Amino acid sequence: MRYTLKEGNYRQYGVQVNEEGVMFTFEAEKGEECRILLYGKEMEVKEALLVPEAFCRGAVWSVLVQGLDARQLRYNYEIGKTVVTDPCATRIIGRERWNDQRRAAVSYQICGGCAPAAYDWGEDAPPEVPRRRMVMYKLNIRGFTMDAGLRGRERGTFQAVISQIPYLKKLGVTTVEFMPVYEFEELMLPEVPKLPEYVQWEVKDGDRILPEQEAAVPKVNFWGYVPGNYFAVKSSYAAGADASAEWKTLIKALHAAGIECVMEMYFEGQTNPCRILDILRYWVRDYHVDGFHLVGEGLPVTMAVQDPWLRRTKLFYSGFDSSIVEKENAYPHLFVYSDEYLYPARAVLNQISGDIGAFACQQRKQHRTRGFVNYIADQNGFTLADLFSYREKHNEANGEENRDGTVWNVSSNCGAEGPSGKKRVRGERERRLRNAIAVLMTAQGVPLLFEGDEQGNSQEGNNNAYCQDNKTGWVNWKRNEKYAWLTEFTARMAAFRREHPVIASETPKAQNDFLRKGCPDLSYHGENAWIAAPASGLLPFGVMYCGSYEQLADGGTDDFVYIGYNFNTAAGRLALPKLPEDRIWQLCMDTSRGREPFLQEEEQMTESQIQIRGESVVILIGRKKKTDPAAGKKKGRKNE
Repeated sequence: MRYTLKEGNYRQYGVQVNEEGVMFTFEAEKGEECRILLYGKEMEVKEALLVPEAFCRGAVWSVLVQGLDARQLRYNYEIGKTVVTDPCATRIIGRERWNDQRRAAVSYQICGGCAPAAYDWGEDAPPEVPRRRMVMYKLNIRGFTMDAGLRGRERGTFQAVISQIPYLKKLGVTTVEFMPVYEFEELMLPEVPKLPEYVQWEVKDGDRILPEQEAAVPKVNFWGYVPGNYFAVKSSYAAGADASAEWKTLIKALHAAGIECVMEMYFEGQTNPCRILDILRYWVRDYHVDGFHLVGEGLPVTMAVQDPWLRRTKLFYSGFDSSIVEKENAYPHLFVYSDEYLYPARAVLNQISGDIGAFACQQRKQHRTRGFVNYIADQNGFTLADLFSYREKHNEANGEENRDGTVWNVSSNCGAEGPSGKKRVRGERERRLRNAIAVLMTAQGVPLLFEGDEQGNSQEGNNNAYCQDNKTGWVNWKRNEKYAWLTEFTARMAAFRREHPVIASETPKAQNDFLRKGCPDLSYHGENAWIAAPASGLLPFGVMYCGSYEQLADGGTDDFVYIGYNFNTAAGRLALPKLPEDRIWQLCMDTSRGREPFLQEEEQMTESQIQIRGESVVILIGRKKKTDPAAGKKKGRKNE
C-alpha cells in the first residue's frame, strides 16, 4: 500500500491538510468497520483504507493518511456496508451540472473533495451596515440571473450576480440575502425501496413479468430547502471549476460595494446543534459571510447568539428567547425575521379586513437591541405584482393538483384574474404597487425586497414556485422593462429613507416629548391634529416623525417627516400639525400621481389640512423656510 496511516488529532471534523498528509475525522460507532474509499476520475474505487479501531475516541474517528495528494482527492467513507459521503466535505464532486438527469440512476455516485483553501482576500472587511441604514434584498442565484440577458455560461452563477451588483447598489440595497448556496441535491429523487433478503424476488419459469414503465423525470427543487452538504459551496452555481473561489469573489465584490452577504441556512430538526454551530463558524471564518437567516425547527439559536465567533455576525430568526439579554454596548446583531408584518400590510393594501391600528403598530415596531425585518412578499406566496393581480393561487404547473402553497394570501385581483388590458385595472394595480413600496420603506423596521418585486415581476399566479426552474420562477429582466418606473420609485424611496434616518431610528418611539423638543417623537393625526393612535377600520391617518429627535452625523437634526396613509377608496382630509415658526410643510411624494410620484418641485402647503386621494400615500417634509425673498412668491398647493 502506498499510504501510511497514523492516528489523527480528533479536533475538527472533515478533511484537514497539513505538512504530514491528509487527516480524516468523522463520526461512526466504535465496533463498526470503517474504510476510506479513494476514487479515480471515473469514480472507480482505487483504494479502500481500513481505519484501525484504535483511532476511535467515543464515536469520533480520526486518521492521518500520509502520501495522499489532497488536490486530487475524491473520497467517501464506508461504514459497515454503507457508503457515506462526508457531511463535512468542503467540496462535493458529481453535482457540477445543474439538473443533471444522470444522477437519477441508482448507481450514480457522488463523493467528497477538498476545496482549495488559498484565496487572496486583500483588504476585505465586513461592511457592518448599521440597522437604520439597512435595505435587504433576497434572491436565488438562478432565479435572479437566468433571464438577465447574460452569456450562456454565466447565467445562473455567482459571476452573474457580480455583474448585477451595480444594479443592486443603484437600487439602494445594503444587504443581500441568498437562498441556499451550500451544496444540495436539486433533483427530487424518489426513494428506492429495498426489500429485506427474506422477501427478495427470484424470477421463476412461468412468472408473468409486466413491461417496465418509463420512469418519470424527477422534478427540480429550484429553491434548495432540503438537507444539504453544509460545508460545501454549490458547485453548479459556478461558471468554472472552482465554486469555492467564485463564491468568495462574489462576497469580496459585495463588500467592496459596501453590501453585506447573508446566507439563508435551512436545517432539519434532527441536525446536531454542535454541528450547526461549526457550520456557521466555518462560513464566517473561511468565507467572510456577514450573517445568517436560520430556518428550521429546534435550532441552537441561543447558543449561536452567545457564541463569541458569531458575536459580530448578524443573526436572523423567527423569534429569539426573551431571556436573551444583550449588553447595551454590544454590537446589535439580532433580527426578528417573520411574516408578522406581511399580513397587516397586505390587509390594508388590499382592503381585506384591514386593521389600521395593527398596521400602524407594525409601521413603528422597533426594539432597543433587536431589529425587525419587514416584507410584504417573499418566495413563500405571491410576488408583489401577483398580490394585486390574482385572488386565487394557480399552482397547477407544480404537478400537485394545485393543493400546494398557502391558501390565505390576503390578495386581490383588482377586478380581473391575471393579466388584463383594462386601463382601470392596470392603473389600480400600479397604484397599489407604489403604495406597497411606500409603506415598506417608511416602516421603522428593516425593509426587505424579494427578487424582481421592484420590477413588477410575476409568477403567473404561482405562489409556490419551488420547482419552477423556468421563466415562471426566473426574474424576466427584459419583460419587466415596462416597470422601469417602479424600479426608479423603489430606488427613490430607499434614498428618501436613507436621507431621513428619523424614519428608521433604532430607538423605539415613546410617542411623547420626553426630551422637551416641542412635540412628541412620533405622533398621529386624523382630520384633527394630535389624535390618539389609529383604531380599527380604514380611516385615513397621518404620522409625524419629529426630526429634532434624530441627531445627524454633521451635528444637526433631521427634518420633520409627515406620512399620510389612505387605503380607503374615497378621498379624505388629514390635519397638518403646526410646525415651529422657522419651518413649513412641503409635499414631496404622492402615489396617486401616476408613475412619477416624487414631485419635480416640492409644493409648499399653505393650509392646515391636506386632501389625500383614495388608495394613496403622501409624504411631506417640514423644511426650514428659505430666506430668499423670491421663495415667498411660490404658489402654494390648493387642496382639492
